[in-house]
Amino acid sequence: MTTAEKYVTPTDVTQTWDVTPNCDARFSWEYDDGRARLLSLYQKGKDKQWDSTKRIDWSIEVDPDNPIGFPEEYNPFLGTDIWDKMTDKEQKAFQHHQQAWSWSQFMHGEQGAMITAARIVETVPELDSKFYGATQTMDEARHVETFARFLQEKVGTVYPMNKDLAALLQDALEAKDWDYAYLGMQVLIEGLALAAFGLQRDMATNPLAQQLLAYVMQDEARHVAFGRLALKDAYQELSDKERGEREDFVVEGCWLMRNRFLGTEVFEALGMPVKECQDISEHSEFQQMFRTLLFSRIVPCVKDIGLWGEKVQKCYAEMGVLDMAGQNLDELMKQDEDKAEEIDRAKAAADDAAMNARIAEVDEAIAIGASA
Repeated sequence: MTTAEKYVTPTDVTQTWDVTPNCDARFSWEYDDGRARLLSLYQKGKDKQWDSTKRIDWSIEVDPDNPIGFPEEYNPFLGTDIWDKMTDKEQKAFQHHQQAWSWSQFMHGEQGAMITAARIVETVPELDSKFYGATQTMDEARHVETFARFLQEKVGTVYPMNKDLAALLQDALEAKDWDYAYLGMQVLIEGLALAAFGLQRDMATNPLAQQLLAYVMQDEARHVAFGRLALKDAYQELSDKERGEREDFVVEGCWLMRNRFLGTEVFEALGMPVKECQDISEHSEFQQMFRTLLFSRIVPCVKDIGLWGEKVQKCYAEMGVLDMAGQNLDELMKQDEDKAEEIDRAKAAADDAAMNARIAEVDEAIAIGASA
């Protein structure tokens, strides 16, 4: 079945979104060993490839009204007049659409990441970065496949790409310098995605959603590390003018990313009072907490790569996330990777327990037959 039938608003899936590149493709004739840190990450990228059809248990059922399994207390509208006036059917529809919208943005963002990773392979000067970018392109293809399957088979509702996400992607892909693709995708979009995935992974009660997010995050942690390593080296050579231009890009991109999570498209699709809903979402305690945590990966990464001028710090101070600069990025990334391994171990233990129970059942049947 075509995805066109699942979009909330009419979407011509035969039309492509064309973004014109302004950065040259670059071939490298240096085939030396490259940078040890990046080659180590490249090796890890090869070792950690996985198949979503095998690693994820797609037989797990989901509640169509609450596909991610979010507890009620995470609903920013809970206790408001708008929510209290809704019928039970309307409340369930809102919950369904809110989660469909959020995961649709994840899916579209992963396609953006796949295209941007391919652009990085094409435009980055160093061969070691091309190597790792190639593994990331495969990772992102797998993520698009995985989110698309979840939305198609388990949710059944899809939203178009949010305009703020599209704007940042377009800016990153159309830039004349190769590093903007890194900065826009690896640092901003991937950094925010990691935090958003982590929040939803920890809030979700549905095991399928937990698995999907944990496994995608295991890859994304490497992707942010890739951008951090490559840009930290490259940005040591920037002029003041070049650094200022990139800091402007960071500030604009962070505001776009912060504003994209209001979910205005859901209010419009369900015929809700848009302005009132935006105000509730903007000022809810949950949204404030969510927005703050969204920047837990971005802020320390931006500081680490050297884009820490006055305008960037002012932006983060206004957002209330400046203290995130002190976060231990390496520890956060390790936690993101460890969670996937933890889920794998739990699944293996459950499989072993089921196998042992079946063996005991067979042995018991044999013993009964022998004594008959």
